[in-house]
Amino acid sequence: MSFTFGVILVAVGGILEGLFSMPVTKVKSWQFENIWCMGSLFALVLLPWPLTSYYYDDLYELYSSIPNNVLIAVVLSGVAWGIGGIYWGRAIATMGMAVGVSILMGLINIFGSIVPLAVFEPSQLFTNGGVILIIAVIIMILGVVIISVAAKQKENISHDKQKATNQSIVNRNYMSGIFFCIISGILSAGVNFAFIFGKPIADNAMALKIPEYATSFAVWSLVFSANFFINTVYGFYMMAKKGTFKNLRKGSLTREWLGAVFMGLAWPGGIILYGIGANGMGTHGAYAGFPMMILASILTGNLVGALGGEWKNSGPKPRRIMLAGVLVLGTAFILLGFSTYLMNA
Repeated sequence: MSFTFGVILVAVGGILEGLFSMPVTKVKSWQFENIWCMGSLFALVLLPWPLTSYYYDDLYELYSSIPNNVLIAVVLSGVAWGIGGIYWGRAIATMGMAVGVSILMGLINIFGSIVPLAVFEPSQLFTNGGVILIIAVIIMILGVVIISVAAKQKENISHDKQKATNQSIVNRNYMSGIFFCIISGILSAGVNFAFIFGKPIADNAMALKIPEYATSFAVWSLVFSANFFINTVYGFYMMAKKGTFKNLRKGSLTREWLGAVFMGLAWPGGIILYGIGANGMGTHGAYAGFPMMILASILTGNLVGALGGEWKNSGPKPRRIMLAGVLVLGTAFILLGFSTYLMNA
């Protein structure tokens, strides 16, 4: 696989990650826990294990050849990602696609790229590629800050249009959304730690003559099982607590249920494509490829939010600031690809 094709797959994976939570803001007859539970359930059963089983004749042989500490690290990383996913959904439901995805992905990028590089390959931090990676992440953070400023100005305009009695409620919702974003941003980075921890699994899969693009599937099956099981159980728990099981009978096939199926395919599908693309980008693809996926997700989330009317009544100034943030993020995407090229040279 060429480096360029790897970058394309990473970007496509990021687009899917930016789109998968879109049904959370679009369902009419369901509550958050309904769509999140069904989407997680479909993600658990539709893609990971059937896809892995197609390529691997004997998964037990593969997993039994892996040290227990590696398997435990991969699964625990999936658990962290799963808990982060719960807060991800709450953040999107509270703040909307454009703002929520931007802040979430910016935080996940920090904890999912520079931190693992510093932990696993600290010497790379002082190479030309490592320095450019750090600069790209700083530029990305700047872009996220700019987008956050645009979001705050949008909120202020919205506040001016509301009665004073509703002001404190809107402020609390905004602060709750920020809290959800921070927790999710830290824990959701576990998905990239799992990919890095799982390298021995992919190496052993290669020794078993598994196609190179499919060597990460055995890693993802463990990670997805931990992640989506937690999210599914959480969804069932919330439906039982709030008495919203009955909503499942209200959903229309064209919106609620197909939205859940879309979530179940796009959520793990984007990560699988990222894994294939990151492998194609070379030895250090996971460090710069992950934030590249994040950037593609941010840009997609902003586009979907804009097309969905989230910025319709915000006024021209917040929209201009948001556009400036998007341009800054695009610059960071280019630098991230260049950093990977240099680290692999």
